[in-house]
Amino acid sequence: MAEKKISILTHIVKLFLTSQLSIMLIIISLVLGAFSIYITPKEEEPQIVVPMADIYVEAPGASPGEIEKLVATPLEKLLWELDGVEYVYSMSTKEKAIVTVRFFVGEDRENSLVKLHNKIQMNLDRVPPIVTSWLIKPIEIDDVPILNLTLYSDRYSDHELQRVGEEMIARLSRLKNISRSSIYGGRKREIRVELDPLRMKGFGVSILDIQQALQGADVSTQAGTFNKNNTQITITSSSFLTSVDELKALVISGRQSKPVYLEDVATIIDGPKEADSYTRIGFSNFYKNSNNIQSDRPLSFPCVTLAFSKKKGTNAVKVAQHILDEVETLKNTIIPDDIQIEITRNYGNTAQAKVNELLKSLGFAIVSVVILLAFTLGWREACVVAIAVPISFSLALFMNYLLGYTINRVTLFALILSLGLVVDDPITNVDNIQRHIKEKIFMPFEATLYAVQEVLPPVIMSTIAIIVCFTPLYFITGMMGPYMAPMAINVPLTVTFSTVCALTIVPWISYKLLKGVKEKPEKKESKKYLTRFYKTLLKPFLNKSYMRIILFIGIILLLIGSCTLGVFRLVPLKLLPFDNKNEFQIVIDMPEGTSLEYTDRVVREFEKYLSTVNEVISFVSFTGIASPMDFNGMVRHYFIRKGSHLADIRINLAHKSDRQQQSHTILLRIRKDLEKIAKDNNAQIQLVEVPPGPPVLSTLVAEIYGSHDKNYEELLQGAQYVKTIMEQEPNVSDIKIMTEKNSERMDIIVDREKAALHGIDTKTILDALKTAVGGITPASLHLDPERNPLWIKLILPRDKRSDMISISQIPIRSSLGKMIPLAELVHVVETQNKKPIYHKNLEPVVYVVGEMTGRAPGEAVLDMMKKLKHNPAQNGIRVNWAGEGEWKITLRVFRDMGLAFAAALFGIYFILVINTGSYFMPMLIMMAIPLTILGIMPGFFILNLFTKTVSGFSDPVFFTATSMIGMIALGGIVIRNSLVLIEFIQDSIKKGLPFKDAILISGVVRMRPILLTALTTAIGAFPITFDPVFSGLAWALIFGLFASTLFTLLVIPVTYYAIYKKEYEQ
Repeated sequence: MAEKKISILTHIVKLFLTSQLSIMLIIISLVLGAFSIYITPKEEEPQIVVPMADIYVEAPGASPGEIEKLVATPLEKLLWELDGVEYVYSMSTKEKAIVTVRFFVGEDRENSLVKLHNKIQMNLDRVPPIVTSWLIKPIEIDDVPILNLTLYSDRYSDHELQRVGEEMIARLSRLKNISRSSIYGGRKREIRVELDPLRMKGFGVSILDIQQALQGADVSTQAGTFNKNNTQITITSSSFLTSVDELKALVISGRQSKPVYLEDVATIIDGPKEADSYTRIGFSNFYKNSNNIQSDRPLSFPCVTLAFSKKKGTNAVKVAQHILDEVETLKNTIIPDDIQIEITRNYGNTAQAKVNELLKSLGFAIVSVVILLAFTLGWREACVVAIAVPISFSLALFMNYLLGYTINRVTLFALILSLGLVVDDPITNVDNIQRHIKEKIFMPFEATLYAVQEVLPPVIMSTIAIIVCFTPLYFITGMMGPYMAPMAINVPLTVTFSTVCALTIVPWISYKLLKGVKEKPEKKESKKYLTRFYKTLLKPFLNKSYMRIILFIGIILLLIGSCTLGVFRLVPLKLLPFDNKNEFQIVIDMPEGTSLEYTDRVVREFEKYLSTVNEVISFVSFTGIASPMDFNGMVRHYFIRKGSHLADIRINLAHKSDRQQQSHTILLRIRKDLEKIAKDNNAQIQLVEVPPGPPVLSTLVAEIYGSHDKNYEELLQGAQYVKTIMEQEPNVSDIKIMTEKNSERMDIIVDREKAALHGIDTKTILDALKTAVGGITPASLHLDPERNPLWIKLILPRDKRSDMISISQIPIRSSLGKMIPLAELVHVVETQNKKPIYHKNLEPVVYVVGEMTGRAPGEAVLDMMKKLKHNPAQNGIRVNWAGEGEWKITLRVFRDMGLAFAAALFGIYFILVINTGSYFMPMLIMMAIPLTILGIMPGFFILNLFTKTVSGFSDPVFFTATSMIGMIALGGIVIRNSLVLIEFIQDSIKKGLPFKDAILISGVVRMRPILLTALTTAIGAFPITFDPVFSGLAWALIFGLFASTLFTLLVIPVTYYAIYKKEYEQ
């Protein structure tokens, strides 16, 4: 069967050697590659599809406890019954529940949402009567804005900026491929009717009168039609309010035959609404100096931010550029000259920059490899590789496009990683063709055919082995699965096309370039020197049994030592390291009940400090509202943050090429200063970096659950105990219990008896109270130029709703027509707001979150688990660390990758058993795989000896999930080298060479291609060492190659000799 296969493959090689098919294949491949680079959507990271939806349920007056039992829990049960649901979360607060359903990664979004809507519609009869409304809001990765434009001015107010921003959004939303546009910050225009309680009492007008008058004025009708003179005429009536003057002249009631107008009992203001948030943009001192701005004042301006999201599957680079091009045209029409526009986020630009950077790295790696081969093999041989490698990559990128993947950092890193594997095929072929042509046993044509036929079976087997190595990565579960999928697809694709090239293009080019080559005398001398050195190294182990025993004992000791480096934490382990982004975020939580103005004052303290940080370019603060979300904020639900005590600051750093330190190092450096500002102002902060992989609730998350007899207060006590343990653990910061502190609340209790005596019902009193303090919008003003509804808001002036004495003067009309002040009908009780109740998968839970500073999260988790084991929380309380934090994904990914590696090893063994017909030979071939650890773990240990501390925090080099991918890739290279070496030894024995000579000669023949493969792979991996996320992969490859190459050339021949010595030397 093998002979038939080889025969077919030889016919394919012969066909391409004797025809023009090779030229056609080269041209077609390169054209497809160029087409793929141009047409394939580009993004910085692979998109992780996680269907999610938030369900907001309103139940006025209900306490968190009632919301939990009557609303959240029944809804959770319904959602938990849906197919494909991974998690159901809920938060029950006063009068409202937010229930989040998250489906498994990769579930079809549309199907998931249809199932969700159907489930809710089928159970409408179970909705409790306290529920007044609900809203379903799906969330997905494409909702994350790719472009943020911040408008600011030293002349215009936030209100005026907001109006310009609205007009810009209306124009820009017409562009294709924009899925969503939003505006953050700025005060909208409103017509505010500020009531005067004393004048209302004097005129005998109640709030209800004004409300009914406004509602009655905001109506229109189409009465019908009649016919006259054979013409149909439509009759309409519209009593809309169309100007502020009409509103002022609105008649509220008649008093002694004299009408009472709205302006008699209220002040009407046409202008910006009252501030419920503040947004500002600031620039650093470094920015001032760079732009020669001479001013002692800090550069800080009110601003509004426009955020744009793209449609699914579109190119982020092109969408962002189209928007920016359109903005340039709008500058000549609707944007005043005094309004500046700062691009505070451009994921299209960062995606393009990352793709360009990686394409340059790929180009550098290919050129470096070709130059190396030109010096070692010769320029002709280097030309073969220079043509074969781009062809393999071109075809892989085209298949990547057909399969629906984008060009992103993981795709391109997969190509850079596979460079060593791709180069190995042409090197093996060219080296063998060159050797046979120079031996002149055959004519060049026959020599080429024979050389290819000689190495093709092991090359094909090793290609299958590499495919088997990487394919299991495709089955990694959770959010890390889609992140690793481009790696699992592109490496096997590239290696497959490399083998296709080895069958088709490589023999043809090699034959054309090498058929007239003669070996130079100096190369013969260098080969002799290399041969002499290798034989000198190998012979002692072949001749003396005790040397072999010493070698194997030494290897076992080194293996044990290398493994203990990880066990004793000398090599720190982490899922993924921090990326080097140009942005980070400070999330600020003040105590509940803090006023907006005080929170803004604290934000200004942070802004003042940030302006002194050299690497900072600009920062945008959002006080009282959430900032435009990113993928991290989508999972953490930062976008629902709203309240006077909440704020966050988005900081933009100088481009990575313009600063010495990486973004994570900068954060470590400034962390203590920021924490001091927070402590001085009684604030809690979280320094949030954009994660390179799947986002989590926080790096460290402890989920506190209790037995069924435990109430939520006891869970909070357990959380406080866990928080104390986290505070005692070194390098754990930003520790916080996800709950709210008890804030003050004034509870207005209606005296039902008094109200009944006056003929006033409770609803009338509560409606009047809500209107006076919170305001209502019973009508709108109809003006043609306005893009948004211009609401008429009914409310007390701010000074008259800032204390209970003023509020209590609200007049309410009795059944006899008398005006009764609110104070006579109610009494006030000072109380506290109840804390929200969280659920996860139907169980009450309290989250305690924290971040790590300069230490592996896994180490801290293991230490805290040990402490809790010796000093557990109270009975019935259990702590889960593998819930919403990085530890959960770390466990899952390393488990999946371990299983993938084991599956790959089994698959390789199975294939090799079929190929060799032996159960033992595959074990010998695979023996070098675990030996890669001898290079990798000591290598990471040495790297960490040279790391520096930053402001007292260590900044270690982590062994990450990408490092493990490097190990898997090394497995493929090692298998290929071992397989071809043993094939050569067996062929030499069949030719009649003595056993020992066969091993020595085969080792000498294979030494050069093995060393070249190692060098080319290391050169290819070198550019990756500068990437913070995938540097672990590069270092694993480089250190592992050093060990695996040494052991392939030494351990495999020695072990082969030791095992088969008796069989061949009898």
